[in-house]
Amino acid sequence: MRIDKYLWCTRYYKTRNIATEACKKGHISVNGQQVKPSREVYPTDKLTVRKNQVNYQLTVLDIPGNRVGAKLVDVYRKDTTPADAFDHLELLKMSQKHYRAKGTGRPTKKDRRDIDDYSDNYLDDITDLENE
Repeated sequence: MRIDKYLWCTRYYKTRNIATEACKKGHISVNGQQVKPSREVYPTDKLTVRKNQVNYQLTVLDIPGNRVGAKLVDVYRKDTTPADAFDHLELLKMSQKHYRAKGTGRPTKKDRRDIDDYSDNYLDDITDLENE
């Protein structure tokens, strides 16, 4: 089975076209080599799929005949993704909440209070150091 069809059948991508684009962009590798969408995949192949800034590591167990239901996906692949990859994703999500995008407008009242508190604490620390 083609790699793009396999990824679509095992529900890693919503459409086959998206899976094909991921292959063309180099987000998919089989046994350590980046592949084209037409590459055939066989049982025992090791896949690396980069999706949402996480490198999923999969082992092909069997080839499905058609797109399978979510409960049956584990019959056709074994997910060997390390847990620290998901921890990195959580850390990334948390860090994005604390930064404002450039050009999003004026700070809110809460942002302004946080800035004032930070600057007051910073000035207090400096005066304490000068007095010592």
